[in-house]
Amino acid sequence: MKKVLLLAAILFVAVASTACINNLAVQDLNNKAKVYMEKGDYTQAIERLKSCIDLDPSIFETHYNLAVAYTKSENYADAVEEYKKALELKPDSPDVYYSLATAQNNLAIDLQQGVVRMNIDDTLYTPKAEEVDFDEKYKPSEKEQQLIDELYNSAVLNFQKYLELNPNAQDKAEVEAQIQTIINPPQPQEVEQ
Repeated sequence: MKKVLLLAAILFVAVASTACINNLAVQDLNNKAKVYMEKGDYTQAIERLKSCIDLDPSIFETHYNLAVAYTKSENYADAVEEYKKALELKPDSPDVYYSLATAQNNLAIDLQQGVVRMNIDDTLYTPKAEEVDFDEKYKPSEKEQQLIDELYNSAVLNFQKYLELNPNAQDKAEVEAQIQTIINPPQPQEVEQ
């Protein structure tokens, strides 16, 4: 019986020690990522934050900070995915809904303009400069247009959820205006010839 208790105690100490070491490593990587973010080195920040998630995928702040880093580097597709993961961990966070809506709106705009495009397998990519004809207006494919519509609809819902969770938001008027812009986009002006 003493051996069983001794083994259980050793196992408990080993597990607790590993958890503490992981927490320290995650905290250290998060701190390094913050420094890189402040310097504008989003690539390095993203790498540190991804390493944090490898060590412990249950930390809300790490997913949120990774999403912010993706947003700042204008990688809206990955930002959207990370904001969704952050929401799974903390579903009542108004700021995440706002940030997710903004990333979805920006991704929809990038798809509409051809800055981001869709592969045959539905993955998204950024075309190389030589693949882009800057003289011609980009026309999204049917699948791209479907995704654009889904992103705009989701952005509206997420902006609305932000306002629902934060009814006294200081930026309420701007968010409501953004929703209206998405619902009723300005029509391009015809050029007279």
